[in-house]
Amino acid sequence: MAETLDRTGEIDLNPAKALERVDAWLDGFVRLLPNLLLALVFLAVVWFVSKWVGRLVNRTATSRERDNLGDVIGSFVRWGMFLFGALIALTIVVPSMSPGDLIAGLGVSSVAIGFAFKDILQNWLAGMLILLRQPFEIGDQIQVGDFEGTVERIESRATILKTYGGRRVVIPNADIYTSAVTVNTAYETARNEYDIGVGYGDDLDDARQEILDIVTATEGVASDPAPETLIWGLDASWVTIRARWWQASDRKSMVNVKSDVMRAVKLRFDEKGIDLPYETQMHLWHDQTEESDGDRRRQREGWTVAEDDAREVPRSRRVAERDDVRTGARGEAGDGAPAPRAGA
Repeated sequence: MAETLDRTGEIDLNPAKALERVDAWLDGFVRLLPNLLLALVFLAVVWFVSKWVGRLVNRTATSRERDNLGDVIGSFVRWGMFLFGALIALTIVVPSMSPGDLIAGLGVSSVAIGFAFKDILQNWLAGMLILLRQPFEIGDQIQVGDFEGTVERIESRATILKTYGGRRVVIPNADIYTSAVTVNTAYETARNEYDIGVGYGDDLDDARQEILDIVTATEGVASDPAPETLIWGLDASWVTIRARWWQASDRKSMVNVKSDVMRAVKLRFDEKGIDLPYETQMHLWHDQTEESDGDRRRQREGWTVAEDDAREVPRSRRVAERDDVRTGARGEAGDGAPAPRAGA
Protein backbone atom coordinates (compact mmCIF):
# COMPACT_ATOMS: atom_id res chain seq x y z
CA MET A 1 0.00 0.00 0.00
CA ALA A 2 1.41 3.31 -1.01
CA GLU A 3 1.87 5.78 1.80
CA THR A 4 -0.05 9.01 1.60
CA LEU A 5 2.22 11.97 2.22
CA ASP A 6 0.88 15.02 4.03
CA ARG A 7 1.96 17.96 1.92
CA THR A 8 2.10 21.41 3.49
CA GLY A 9 -0.38 23.90 2.01
CA GLU A 10 -2.60 21.24 0.47
CA ILE A 11 -5.90 19.78 1.69
CA ASP A 12 -5.54 16.05 2.07
CA LEU A 13 -8.78 14.06 1.95
CA ASN A 14 -8.66 10.47 3.10
CA PRO A 15 -12.14 8.85 2.95
CA ALA A 16 -10.70 5.62 4.30
CA LYS A 17 -9.78 7.22 7.62
CA ALA A 18 -13.20 8.85 7.91
CA LEU A 19 -14.92 5.52 7.32
CA GLU A 20 -12.60 3.88 9.81
CA ARG A 21 -13.55 6.49 12.46
CA VAL A 22 -17.27 6.05 11.82
CA ASP A 23 -16.84 2.29 12.00
CA ALA A 24 -15.13 2.66 15.37
CA TRP A 25 -18.01 4.75 16.65
CA LEU A 26 -20.56 2.22 15.51
CA ASP A 27 -18.58 -0.61 17.10
CA GLY A 28 -18.46 1.35 20.37
CA PHE A 29 -22.20 2.04 20.21
CA VAL A 30 -22.94 -1.62 19.59
CA ARG A 31 -20.79 -2.58 22.57
CA LEU A 32 -22.56 0.00 24.78
CA LEU A 33 -26.05 -0.80 23.49
CA PRO A 34 -26.82 -3.45 26.16
CA ASN A 35 -25.61 -1.07 28.88
CA LEU A 36 -27.68 1.73 27.40
CA LEU A 37 -30.83 -0.40 27.30
CA LEU A 38 -30.20 -1.53 30.87
CA ALA A 39 -29.68 2.09 32.00
CA LEU A 40 -32.94 3.18 30.33
CA VAL A 41 -34.88 0.37 32.00
CA PHE A 42 -33.28 1.23 35.34
CA LEU A 43 -34.08 4.91 34.88
CA ALA A 44 -37.71 4.12 34.06
CA VAL A 45 -38.01 2.00 37.20
CA VAL A 46 -36.44 4.80 39.28
CA TRP A 47 -38.88 7.31 37.79
CA PHE A 48 -41.96 5.26 38.73
CA VAL A 49 -40.57 4.45 42.19
CA SER A 50 -39.72 8.11 42.90
CA LYS A 51 -43.14 9.18 41.69
CA TRP A 52 -44.80 6.62 43.97
CA VAL A 53 -42.70 7.72 46.96
CA GLY A 54 -43.55 11.38 46.26
CA ARG A 55 -47.25 10.57 46.22
CA LEU A 56 -46.88 8.58 49.44
CA VAL A 57 -45.23 11.54 51.17
CA ASN A 58 -47.91 13.87 49.83
CA ARG A 59 -50.72 11.55 50.97
CA THR A 60 -49.19 11.20 54.43
CA ALA A 61 -48.89 14.99 54.84
CA THR A 62 -52.43 15.51 53.56
CA SER A 63 -53.79 13.09 56.14
CA ARG A 64 -52.21 15.33 58.79
CA GLU A 65 -53.66 18.48 57.19
CA ARG A 66 -50.28 19.62 55.87
CA ASP A 67 -51.10 19.76 52.15
CA ASN A 68 -48.55 22.39 51.20
CA LEU A 69 -45.77 20.68 53.11
CA GLY A 70 -46.62 17.40 51.37
CA ASP A 71 -46.48 19.05 47.94
CA VAL A 72 -43.05 20.60 48.56
CA ILE A 73 -41.41 17.62 50.30
CA GLY A 74 -43.01 15.13 47.92
CA SER A 75 -41.67 17.04 44.92
CA PHE A 76 -38.24 17.30 46.50
CA VAL A 77 -38.09 13.57 47.29
CA ARG A 78 -39.30 12.61 43.80
CA TRP A 79 -36.75 14.69 41.93
CA GLY A 80 -33.97 13.86 44.37
CA MET A 81 -34.49 10.12 43.85
CA PHE A 82 -34.71 10.56 40.09
CA LEU A 83 -31.45 12.57 40.00
CA PHE A 84 -29.68 9.92 42.07
CA GLY A 85 -31.00 7.20 39.76
CA ALA A 86 -29.83 9.16 36.71
CA LEU A 87 -26.29 9.26 38.13
CA ILE A 88 -26.35 5.50 38.68
CA ALA A 89 -27.70 4.98 35.16
CA LEU A 90 -24.77 7.04 33.86
CA THR A 91 -22.30 4.68 35.55
CA ILE A 92 -24.09 1.75 33.91
CA VAL A 93 -23.70 3.31 30.46
CA VAL A 94 -20.06 4.26 31.08
CA PRO A 95 -18.58 1.57 33.34
CA SER A 96 -15.24 3.38 33.47
CA MET A 97 -16.89 6.19 35.45
CA SER A 98 -16.80 5.34 39.17
CA PRO A 99 -19.30 6.61 41.80
CA GLY A 100 -16.42 8.46 43.47
CA ASP A 101 -15.86 10.51 40.32
CA LEU A 102 -19.56 11.32 40.18
CA ILE A 103 -19.64 12.42 43.81
CA ALA A 104 -16.55 14.59 43.36
CA GLY A 105 -17.96 16.17 40.24
CA LEU A 106 -21.29 16.66 41.98
CA GLY A 107 -19.59 18.47 44.85
CA VAL A 108 -17.89 20.95 42.54
CA SER A 109 -21.08 21.39 40.54
CA SER A 110 -23.16 21.99 43.67
CA VAL A 111 -20.95 24.95 44.62
CA ALA A 112 -21.37 26.50 41.18
CA ILE A 113 -25.11 25.82 41.20
CA GLY A 114 -25.36 27.30 44.70
CA PHE A 115 -23.84 30.59 43.56
CA ALA A 116 -25.87 30.69 40.37
CA PHE A 117 -29.21 29.94 42.06
CA LYS A 118 -28.57 31.54 45.45
CA ASP A 119 -31.87 33.42 45.59
CA ILE A 120 -33.89 30.42 44.44
CA LEU A 121 -32.28 28.13 47.01
CA GLN A 122 -32.70 30.75 49.74
CA ASN A 123 -36.41 31.11 49.00
CA TRP A 124 -36.80 27.33 48.81
CA LEU A 125 -35.13 26.80 52.19
CA ALA A 126 -37.19 29.62 53.73
CA GLY A 127 -40.35 28.02 52.31
CA MET A 128 -39.41 24.67 53.85
CA LEU A 129 -38.85 26.28 57.25
CA ILE A 130 -42.16 28.15 57.02
CA LEU A 131 -44.00 24.93 56.17
CA LEU A 132 -42.28 23.01 58.95
CA ARG A 133 -42.70 25.62 61.69
CA GLN A 134 -46.13 26.86 60.51
CA PRO A 135 -46.16 30.46 61.79
CA PHE A 136 -49.33 30.80 59.69
CA GLU A 137 -51.53 28.48 57.65
CA ILE A 138 -53.59 28.53 54.47
CA GLY A 139 -56.57 30.81 55.04
CA ASP A 140 -54.90 32.95 57.70
CA GLN A 141 -55.04 36.71 57.27
CA ILE A 142 -51.55 38.16 57.63
CA GLN A 143 -49.70 41.43 57.13
CA VAL A 144 -46.17 41.51 55.71
CA GLY A 145 -44.75 45.00 55.28
CA ASP A 146 -47.19 47.01 53.16
CA PHE A 147 -49.17 43.93 52.08
CA GLU A 148 -52.13 42.47 53.95
CA GLY A 149 -54.48 39.72 52.88
CA THR A 150 -55.45 36.06 53.05
CA VAL A 151 -52.87 33.30 52.49
CA GLU A 152 -53.86 31.29 49.40
CA ARG A 153 -50.81 29.05 48.93
CA ILE A 154 -47.33 28.50 50.33
CA GLU A 155 -45.11 27.39 47.48
CA SER A 156 -41.47 26.39 47.46
CA ARG A 157 -40.42 29.83 46.19
CA ALA A 158 -43.08 32.27 47.38
CA THR A 159 -46.21 32.76 49.45
CA ILE A 160 -49.36 33.83 47.61
CA LEU A 161 -51.63 36.42 49.26
CA LYS A 162 -55.06 37.60 48.16
CA THR A 163 -55.54 41.16 49.34
CA TYR A 164 -58.85 42.41 50.71
CA GLY A 165 -59.26 44.35 47.46
CA GLY A 166 -59.11 41.17 45.36
CA ARG A 167 -55.50 41.41 44.16
CA ARG A 168 -52.85 38.71 44.20
CA VAL A 169 -49.50 39.41 45.86
CA VAL A 170 -46.53 37.05 45.43
CA ILE A 171 -44.06 37.51 48.30
CA PRO A 172 -40.70 35.65 48.25
CA ASN A 173 -40.40 33.27 51.17
CA ALA A 174 -37.02 34.72 52.15
CA ASP A 175 -38.65 38.12 52.68
CA ILE A 176 -41.36 36.61 54.85
CA TYR A 177 -38.93 34.54 56.91
CA THR A 178 -36.66 37.52 57.64
CA SER A 179 -39.45 40.09 58.24
CA ALA A 180 -41.98 40.71 60.98
CA VAL A 181 -45.29 39.05 60.10
CA THR A 182 -48.58 39.97 61.78
CA VAL A 183 -51.00 37.02 61.81
CA ASN A 184 -54.37 38.69 62.37
CA THR A 185 -56.32 35.43 62.61
CA ALA A 186 -53.84 33.51 64.79
CA TYR A 187 -56.49 33.52 67.54
CA GLU A 188 -60.25 33.26 67.29
CA THR A 189 -60.87 36.64 68.91
CA ALA A 190 -59.04 39.96 68.79
CA ARG A 191 -59.53 43.34 70.42
CA ASN A 192 -61.04 46.18 68.42
CA GLU A 193 -61.27 49.83 69.46
CA TYR A 194 -62.57 53.22 68.40
CA ASP A 195 -61.98 56.76 69.68
CA ILE A 196 -65.01 59.07 70.18
CA GLY A 197 -64.72 62.80 70.85
CA VAL A 198 -67.18 64.31 73.36
CA GLY A 199 -67.67 68.00 74.10
CA TYR A 200 -66.11 69.47 77.22
CA GLY A 201 -69.52 70.64 78.41
CA ASP A 202 -71.03 67.14 78.48
CA ASP A 203 -71.12 64.73 81.41
CA LEU A 204 -68.28 62.28 80.75
CA ASP A 205 -69.69 59.52 82.96
CA ASP A 206 -73.04 59.60 81.13
CA ALA A 207 -71.26 59.59 77.76
CA ARG A 208 -69.08 56.64 78.77
CA GLN A 209 -72.11 54.66 79.97
CA GLU A 210 -74.00 55.34 76.75
CA ILE A 211 -71.06 54.15 74.68
CA LEU A 212 -70.64 51.07 76.87
CA ASP A 213 -74.32 50.17 76.50
CA ILE A 214 -74.07 50.56 72.72
CA VAL A 215 -70.97 48.38 72.39
CA THR A 216 -72.35 45.68 74.69
CA ALA A 217 -75.57 45.45 72.68
CA THR A 218 -73.82 45.34 69.27
CA GLU A 219 -73.98 41.96 67.53
CA GLY A 220 -70.61 40.26 67.28
CA VAL A 221 -69.10 41.79 70.43
CA ALA A 222 -67.88 39.19 72.92
CA SER A 223 -69.11 39.38 76.51
CA ASP A 224 -65.89 37.94 77.95
CA PRO A 225 -63.67 39.89 78.21
CA ALA A 226 -66.27 42.60 78.76
CA PRO A 227 -66.19 45.83 76.72
CA GLU A 228 -64.78 48.94 78.38
CA THR A 229 -64.63 52.69 77.87
CA LEU A 230 -61.69 54.83 78.98
CA ILE A 231 -60.93 58.55 79.06
CA TRP A 232 -58.09 58.58 76.56
CA GLY A 233 -57.21 62.21 75.93
CA LEU A 234 -57.98 65.85 76.67
CA ASP A 235 -57.67 67.20 73.16
CA ALA A 236 -57.97 70.74 71.87
CA SER A 237 -61.62 70.48 70.79
CA TRP A 238 -63.03 67.48 72.67
CA VAL A 239 -62.47 64.83 75.33
CA THR A 240 -61.47 61.52 73.73
CA ILE A 241 -63.23 58.40 75.00
CA ARG A 242 -61.80 55.11 73.74
CA ALA A 243 -64.17 52.15 73.42
CA ARG A 244 -62.52 48.72 73.43
CA TRP A 245 -64.11 45.32 72.90
CA TRP A 246 -63.29 41.75 71.79
CA GLN A 247 -64.74 40.05 68.73
CA ALA A 248 -63.98 37.59 65.90
CA SER A 249 -60.52 38.30 64.48
CA ASP A 250 -61.23 38.08 60.75
CA ARG A 251 -61.14 41.27 58.70
CA LYS A 252 -64.82 41.26 57.70
CA SER A 253 -66.00 40.99 61.30
CA MET A 254 -63.57 43.67 62.49
CA VAL A 255 -64.79 46.17 59.90
CA ASN A 256 -68.51 45.42 60.18
CA VAL A 257 -68.68 45.51 63.98
CA LYS A 258 -66.76 48.80 64.16
CA SER A 259 -69.13 50.28 61.56
CA ASP A 260 -72.16 49.19 63.62
CA VAL A 261 -70.68 50.75 66.77
CA MET A 262 -69.95 54.06 65.02
CA ARG A 263 -73.45 54.25 63.56
CA ALA A 264 -75.13 53.45 66.87
CA VAL A 265 -73.03 56.01 68.76
CA LYS A 266 -73.94 58.77 66.30
CA LEU A 267 -77.67 58.03 66.52
CA ARG A 268 -77.66 57.66 70.33
CA PHE A 269 -75.70 60.88 70.90
CA ASP A 270 -78.07 62.80 68.63
CA GLU A 271 -80.99 61.40 70.63
CA LYS A 272 -79.44 62.19 74.03
CA GLY A 273 -78.10 65.59 73.02
CA ILE A 274 -74.47 64.67 73.64
CA ASP A 275 -72.13 66.85 71.62
CA LEU A 276 -69.82 65.41 68.96
CA PRO A 277 -67.87 68.62 68.40
CA TYR A 278 -66.10 69.77 65.29
CA GLU A 279 -62.48 70.70 65.48
CA THR A 280 -62.33 74.23 66.91
CA GLN A 281 -59.67 76.82 66.17
CA MET A 282 -59.21 80.21 67.88
CA HIS A 283 -57.52 83.09 66.09
CA LEU A 284 -56.27 86.03 68.20
CA TRP A 285 -55.93 89.45 66.62
CA HIS A 286 -54.39 92.68 67.89
CA ASP A 287 -53.48 96.08 66.48
CA GLN A 288 -50.14 95.67 64.76
CA THR A 289 -49.57 99.44 64.53
CA GLU A 290 -48.80 99.92 68.23
CA GLU A 291 -45.83 101.97 69.25
CA SER A 292 -44.36 98.91 71.00
CA ASP A 293 -44.23 96.74 67.84
CA GLY A 294 -40.63 95.85 67.13
CA ASP A 295 -39.62 96.54 70.74
CA ARG A 296 -39.25 93.04 72.15
CA ARG A 297 -39.35 94.39 75.71
CA ARG A 298 -42.86 95.76 75.30
CA GLN A 299 -44.42 94.07 72.24
CA ARG A 300 -47.60 92.09 72.95
CA GLU A 301 -48.49 88.72 71.38
CA GLY A 302 -51.84 86.97 71.56
CA TRP A 303 -54.35 87.92 74.24
CA THR A 304 -55.27 91.49 75.00
CA VAL A 305 -54.57 92.93 78.45
CA ALA A 306 -57.26 92.23 81.02
CA GLU A 307 -58.89 94.97 83.10
CA ASP A 308 -57.16 93.89 86.30
CA ASP A 309 -53.76 93.48 84.62
CA ALA A 310 -51.14 95.83 86.07
CA ARG A 311 -49.40 96.18 82.71
CA GLU A 312 -49.96 99.30 80.66
CA VAL A 313 -51.76 99.15 77.33
CA PRO A 314 -49.47 100.38 74.51
CA ARG A 315 -50.74 103.30 72.43
CA SER A 316 -51.08 103.16 68.69
CA ARG A 317 -48.41 104.88 66.67
CA ARG A 318 -50.85 107.53 65.47
CA VAL A 319 -51.86 108.41 69.01
CA ALA A 320 -48.23 108.33 70.16
CA GLU A 321 -47.18 110.72 67.38
CA ARG A 322 -50.07 113.05 68.15
CA ASP A 323 -49.18 113.11 71.84
CA ASP A 324 -45.54 113.70 71.02
CA VAL A 325 -46.51 116.71 68.89
CA ARG A 326 -48.60 118.12 71.69
CA THR A 327 -45.86 117.68 74.26
CA GLY A 328 -43.16 118.91 71.91
CA ALA A 329 -41.24 115.67 72.11
CA ARG A 330 -41.37 114.71 68.40
CA GLY A 331 -38.22 112.95 67.22
CA GLU A 332 -37.27 111.51 70.63
CA ALA A 333 -37.54 107.81 69.83
CA GLY A 334 -38.45 105.47 72.65
CA ASP A 335 -39.23 108.21 75.23
CA GLY A 336 -42.94 108.48 74.64
CA ALA A 337 -44.80 107.73 77.85
CA PRO A 338 -47.48 105.09 77.36
CA ALA A 339 -51.07 106.11 77.80
CA PRO A 340 -52.65 105.01 81.04
CA ARG A 341 -55.26 102.24 80.96
CA ALA A 342 -58.88 103.19 81.05
CA GLY A 343 -60.24 103.36 84.56
CA ALA A 344 -56.81 103.54 86.12
